[in-house]
Amino acid sequence: MTGSGVRLEDVVGAQTTLPLGEVLTGRDLEWVSTPRGAAPLPPTGMLEVVPEPVMARARWWERHLIELLTGVAPDAAHDSAPQSGYDPRRHTLRQRELAKLTELRAAGHSVSFTTIKRLRAAYERQGLWGLVDQRYARVSGPTGRVDQRVVDATVQAIDEETNRSTGTVERLARRVTQILAAEHGNTAPALPSTATFYRLVGRLTQGRHTFGSAKTRRSLAKTPKGPFGSVPALRPGQWVHIDSTPIDVRVVLDNGVIDRAELTWLVDLATRSIPAAVLRPTTKAADAAVLLARALTPEPMRPGWVDAVRMSRSVLPHRRLTALDDQLTHAAARPVIVPETIVCDNGKAYVSQTFRTACRAMGINLQPTHLGSPWENGAVERSFNSVGTLFAQYVAGYVGRSVEHRGKSAEKNAVWSIVELQALLDEWIVTVWQNRPHDGLRNPLAPDTALTPNEQYAALVEVAGYVPVALNADDYVELLPVSWNRIGRAGIKLNRRTYDDNAIDEYNLRGEHSGVIARDGRWEVHFDPYDVTRIWVRNHRDGGWITVGWKHLRTAPMPFGEVAWQHARNILGRRGEDTATEAQIAAAAARLLDRAEQGPEPKVTTPRDRRVAGRTRSTNTPSGPRPNPPGQQDAAHAVPAAREDDPEPLAEVIPLPLFDAREEARRWSF
Repeated sequence: MTGSGVRLEDVVGAQTTLPLGEVLTGRDLEWVSTPRGAAPLPPTGMLEVVPEPVMARARWWERHLIELLTGVAPDAAHDSAPQSGYDPRRHTLRQRELAKLTELRAAGHSVSFTTIKRLRAAYERQGLWGLVDQRYARVSGPTGRVDQRVVDATVQAIDEETNRSTGTVERLARRVTQILAAEHGNTAPALPSTATFYRLVGRLTQGRHTFGSAKTRRSLAKTPKGPFGSVPALRPGQWVHIDSTPIDVRVVLDNGVIDRAELTWLVDLATRSIPAAVLRPTTKAADAAVLLARALTPEPMRPGWVDAVRMSRSVLPHRRLTALDDQLTHAAARPVIVPETIVCDNGKAYVSQTFRTACRAMGINLQPTHLGSPWENGAVERSFNSVGTLFAQYVAGYVGRSVEHRGKSAEKNAVWSIVELQALLDEWIVTVWQNRPHDGLRNPLAPDTALTPNEQYAALVEVAGYVPVALNADDYVELLPVSWNRIGRAGIKLNRRTYDDNAIDEYNLRGEHSGVIARDGRWEVHFDPYDVTRIWVRNHRDGGWITVGWKHLRTAPMPFGEVAWQHARNILGRRGEDTATEAQIAAAAARLLDRAEQGPEPKVTTPRDRRVAGRTRSTNTPSGPRPNPPGQQDAAHAVPAAREDDPEPLAEVIPLPLFDAREEARRWSF
């Protein structure tokens, strides 16, 4: 057809063009095929579920109907003439249907004229599928023929099982009966047979774990009804996920106690890189804030690491990055990623003021997920499973992800401390994780090839660029928790501890107003939950920080954290010493550590005592830089000045060694 004309071609190839109106109304032209066209294609998949005898019967009818409609059987020769009585040019459709009826009855088939007409019309509408006995192809509903009121009550009872402990189908049936009685009274329908009810429950609970894991059931109940969306990550640091989870490896604390540790790390969505990871007995807001500082600091090469994991020998653009940031000269092959937006759950450590302040100070957007929406932080959630299969299961002290996966006396195989396990984890991230192809890093145009996190970073940093960010000691103090306190004659009271130092008198701050009217003259104090030996007071008058030591430091020479301090207070409270003085609390905390270290008497020591002491000793090393007090000598040789009212001079304080990534990089550059 061309516009309003029709081009016809005869058997010898000659072409003739006629107007469309003449073709439709011309008496010398005749349709030689049915105007309905060919029969539609049948649903191939549904034909496979129909029994073979039923399909054979449908194909038998198809052969006769094709002969009825076209005059020639489908298995006849190509040049066969129409059979007598079936030529469409000489016989009407009714005449051909009657001829087929006569033929079938003569062959011994009991067929009515109505059946032939019905099957012929069905074949023209649906093709072969119209000839199939629909009783064998019927698709039943998910609830069958069960009363809809019973179905609704069963659905309600299944929904109620979401937050309950896992039960059985019998308990569910009892609840369904109660719902029907409450809603319909005496007219309530009876439950179907046991087998039918089991089939109904099986269909309605499919994929919901109603009678399986309660944890999985609650998680699936929170899944959104609509399709999952995705946020494109086009550059490193655009979207970074953070989360914490207990690592499946038991660690040995300093006093020999075997305890668990929590892993907190960041995952960059664009590259699947791990910018930073820390292990702590329990995750605090200060740990999450320090994690940001580690992410902005290059990972230095450490003694014992193979030369192959140097950044200079990796796929990362080392020379171009070093030209922008000289800290990368002797760094390991772990990219430095500056987060733009951090996605976190609603854990206390991440929604705390400390972590929010740290993100705000670094120009990082903090995006908490919706409550009960773990899939919004799915990248880091999935990476924790990879830690178990790629790292934890090969470490001594591995206990499996749950009790049912735990070996016999698995805790006794623990040999690594938190510090040693942290070193192993850092080396594993640089050596394995960053150089292992990740299934989420595939090019849509070449899906058969997966990139490694380092390869993806090298590709994206060429487009997005790299800007180094440096932190100093003052920035670290800014990341610590904040408390507003007065400076009295006895010093600064913080959590029932007294901090006092000559620096307070040097700056004439004792009993003075800070000038911050909104805080009623109190002073801004920053403290480290893992090191209670000192605090930092902001000098609102002259600027800078004033380091103030703990008054009872000489009675407890070992620094211990907030966990041990609070536990010591609880011990004294249980002994009826609610009015204990600060000196008594300090002595009790010191005795707790001594008992755990020296092997106390079984009648006095409890497992909780030893566990708290071990956790404290594992975290009593300050985890970041400390600014020197103004006007004092270097911290490595600083000696606290003695007060005139002190009964004895203070001994020399030797601070614990600090790991400064930047200084370590400079040291190894020579």
